[in-house]
This record gives sequence, structure tokens and C-alpha cells, in this order.
Amino acid sequence: MKRLLAPLFGLLTALHGATAWSQDEPQLQLPRVTLSAGMHLIHAQVASTPEQRTTGLMHRKDMPANEGMLFVFEQRAGQCFWMKNTLLPLTAAFVADDGTIVNLADMKPQTLDSHCSAEPVRYVLEMNQGWFAKRGIQAGAKLGGPPFNSAKKAN
Repeated sequence: MKRLLAPLFGLLTALHGATAWSQDEPQLQLPRVTLSAGMHLIHAQVASTPEQRTTGLMHRKDMPANEGMLFVFEQRAGQCFWMKNTLLPLTAAFVADDGTIVNLADMKPQTLDSHCSAEPVRYVLEMNQGWFAKRGIQAGAKLGGPPFNSAKKAN
């Protein structure tokens, strides 16, 4: 029996090692979408699978000024984020289906502090910390772009 389990154990160990290795690398090849916040354009990577959302912006050493990451969830829910293995200070915008920013949270790098939406949301947009504040964008402002267009048509 031990002879049969040894190869299986070796395979599982190798697969786990490969998974752990890949999670130490930043995600740079995700699909992208262009969003707008008033006259400002945002070039956002889209994290829509559980694996992509879990890794998020971890291990990124820099990010261009107008770039961010849009986290897309299957349904509206209370969303909470933390900054484990995230090297950049970020601001999270918790966004309703119609693109309205529900609340904003500044997040410090490499902390386990929880930052949550004030109400159930489907979208969270992470940008470099201060991006929203420098442009006067606050809770109640609306984002535009493909993810939010279907909610506008439904209303």
C-alpha cells in the first residue's frame, strides 16, 4: 500500500509546490476593461474567478497612476478586503451594480486589517491610495463602463 501512495503523495506535493510558487508572482495578464470616473479613465484588470480575486494585487511592486483592479463577484454581498502580501498602499471603492461608489477605504500594505463594504456590492475597484481623493471622487459618485451598463438598461 505504501508503494502505491508514495507516487500519489509525490504528485500532490509537486502540484502544491507549483501552486504556491505561482501565488508569489503578481497577476499581470488578466483581462482588462476601461472604466470612467467623471472625465478620468481607469484601465482596470478584471479579477472574476475565486483564484484571481484571492491573489488580487498581491506582490505588485508598482502600478501606473490610472490603472487598478476590478474585483467582480457572482452576486451582491458584504465584501471585505485585506492587504496580506500586498506591497502597495491602495484605496478600495466598493461599487453598486449601477456604478455608484458606496464607500471608500484606504488600506495599508501588508496588513490583515479588514476593510468592508457599507452595504452588499458586486464590485470592488482597487486603485493606488489617494487616486480617488486627488480627483475629488467620493462615495455617491458614479463609475461608467461595461460592467455597469447592464444595470442602467435594467432600470
